[in-house]
Amino acid sequence: MLNPYLFYDGNCEAAFKYYEKVLGGKIEFLMRADEGPADMKPSPGNEKLIMHARMSIKGQVLMASDAQPGHFNKPQGFATSLTIPDLAEAEKTFKALAQGGAETVPFGKTFFSKGFGMCVDQFGAPWMVNCPPEGT
Repeated sequence: MLNPYLFYDGNCEAAFKYYEKVLGGKIEFLMRADEGPADMKPSPGNEKLIMHARMSIKGQVLMASDAQPGHFNKPQGFATSLTIPDLAEAEKTFKALAQGGAETVPFGKTFFSKGFGMCVDQFGAPWMVNCPPEGT
């Protein structure tokens, strides 16, 4: 099994609550730093950062956490890809993910897809949304 694991800059919980709403996901596990083992006490002010989160989205798993303070790197060189068979649903999902973020490739028909787009969401995570042609 292969699952993406995303790191956030202190906004993991907000991102997962947003994905739960716009992707129809379900947060299955959410552990804050102050809920971890006694020997892993967070530094003051970081108690509510997310140590680990797990979400189920239509049978798939997305995991994430907040990066340790001072260790966050802006994501680059990858995107989490969503394949959505229904064109209207794919476009709606793309627009929801891009809201408050940036469209890097506007959603539209391509030679390989009924609809495809790329964006960086308001939390800094890169996404690709694809609606493949019939029969693929």
